[in-house]
Amino acid sequence: MSKEEIRLTQYSHGAGCGCKIAPQVLDEILKSSSSKLSFPSLLIGNSGKDDAAVYKWNEEESIIATTDFFTPIVDDPLTFGMVAAANAISDVYAMGGEPILALAILGWPIEKLPVEAAQKVLEGARIICDEAGIPLAGGHSIDIPEPVFGLSVNGRIKTKHIKQNNQAKVGDVLLITKPIGIGVLATAEKRGLIEPEDKANLYAKLTELNKLGLLLGRLEGVTAMTDVTGFGLAGHLIEMCEGANLSAELEYQAIPKLANIQNYLSKNSIPDATYRNWKGYGEKIQLGASVNFMEAFQLLPDPQTNGGLLVAVRPGLLEEVQQVFNENGYGDFIQPIGRIIEKNEKVILVN
Repeated sequence: MSKEEIRLTQYSHGAGCGCKIAPQVLDEILKSSSSKLSFPSLLIGNSGKDDAAVYKWNEEESIIATTDFFTPIVDDPLTFGMVAAANAISDVYAMGGEPILALAILGWPIEKLPVEAAQKVLEGARIICDEAGIPLAGGHSIDIPEPVFGLSVNGRIKTKHIKQNNQAKVGDVLLITKPIGIGVLATAEKRGLIEPEDKANLYAKLTELNKLGLLLGRLEGVTAMTDVTGFGLAGHLIEMCEGANLSAELEYQAIPKLANIQNYLSKNSIPDATYRNWKGYGEKIQLGASVNFMEAFQLLPDPQTNGGLLVAVRPGLLEEVQQVFNENGYGDFIQPIGRIIEKNEKVILVN
């Protein structure tokens, strides 16, 4: 098989974070995984829905540990490795931490795909690890029916800087650091519908490290933070709200979307996981009369792979956070997309 013939997405039933197990099913699985032992130094574990585990190392510092892997979301092996690596490292940034070490997780159908393609996947991962300033220090591989790749990543953080996804306060404003619509464009690529300029934009966002999280972790004005991945913007905001026993208002028009997204919505380029997500939590969302239901349904639950950071900010300290955004190339994302409110009958109200 030649390099030109390889289309990785044709060898997997899912795509990127869209192959996550549905939220309600995952909840059932995790019910049986609690330990009878006590671990006082485990600050963050399975009891919540945060992006990574955190273990207190000494009086000032903690260790962050995470694992993330999935089936191909793009056809090119090198880019697949870059996307999977960036997505896994993002979990550390989403906690406000600094990544320090990565191990590779590779599943490869040896009889279906050439070894050279797997080498390209690892090469892509090394490119992103180099950009993050960490070693890809080893890993594990198996021969399986579908290609799978990801990383196990460790990080470090001053314990006082840890950002969880369940600490938002009433009145906090919400910011996001990337546009949504990644699942829509990735589906368009899989179906051969994507235009070259949109494909380049998609790949740029998929491989962009969320380094901003390291800086945001040091700001007192940031009360909660998470990265938007397989459950979509709506799903991860629901986790943020339910963890704090609160609700949120979203301004639909203020939410950044990938360029030319309407073109692909009109072609019904919708991932299967969008329907799964909406089925899992759609009843928790109220759409205002001015919101186009079909478009909101197609984008709010759209599964993001290596999506942006969703950040809750105290309104009185918003200017300081916006300054950090501006100074680091995120000036297009300084406008709030919503706010945290008192607990409502619905978890998210979309205006």
